[in-house]
Amino acid sequence: MSRGGTIVSWGVSVLFLLVPLMGARPSAAGIPPRNETARVARYVAHMCDWGALATISSHDPVRGQPFANVFSVSDGPRGRSSGVIYFYLTTMEISVQDLQLNANASLTMSLAQTPYCRQEHYDPQSPLCAHIIISGGIQQVDATETDTAKMALFSRHPEMASWPRDHDWFFAKLNITNIWVLDYFGGIKTVTPEEYYQAKP
Repeated sequence: MSRGGTIVSWGVSVLFLLVPLMGARPSAAGIPPRNETARVARYVAHMCDWGALATISSHDPVRGQPFANVFSVSDGPRGRSSGVIYFYLTTMEISVQDLQLNANASLTMSLAQTPYCRQEHYDPQSPLCAHIIISGGIQQVDATETDTAKMALFSRHPEMASWPRDHDWFFAKLNITNIWVLDYFGGIKTVTPEEYYQAKP
C-alpha cells in the first residue's frame, strides 16, 4: 500500500481509539443493564448535554401552569461523572424568573440526543430509548462549589465562556429529591437520591 494509504489507515485507527475516550458515541454495550436502574440513571445524566426543564410559570398568559424550556447541563467533564446536575443561569432568562418564585423543577434528559437511539432505530418516545426525569429544587452554588460547576459546564459547553458578562451569569445545581427512569417496557422505575449518588455509571 502507498504511504498515503498507510497514513489514512493510521488515522482511522487513532479515530477508533479516541471515540471511546471522548464519550461521544454511547453504545448498547456501554449502557448499564436495565436491572441496575440507578446506574442507568447516572449513565443517562452523564451522557446528555442538555435537558428540558419544567418550572411553574410566573408569566402571563400561562401563569401557574407548567412551562418547559431547554437548558445546557453537565454532571462533570466527560468520563468524570459526579451525578450533580449543574446549570449556568441568568435572571434575564424567563425560566430562571420562575425559579426565583418557586425553585421546584423537573428535568428530563433522554438518550435520544445521543447517537445511541438512532443507531438502534429507537423512536425518542420508545421506552427502549432510555430517559430520566429528575425532580428537586434549583439552587445557586456557593463559592466552594463554583470552580467544580464551572469545570463541569465549560468543559462540555465551551461557548459559555464567551457569553455576555453583563448578563450576571451564575452557577446553579439541582438538589435532587426524586428520579424516575424509563429504559424498558413495564413502566417507570424510581431511584432514590441516595441510590443515584452511590451508583457508578
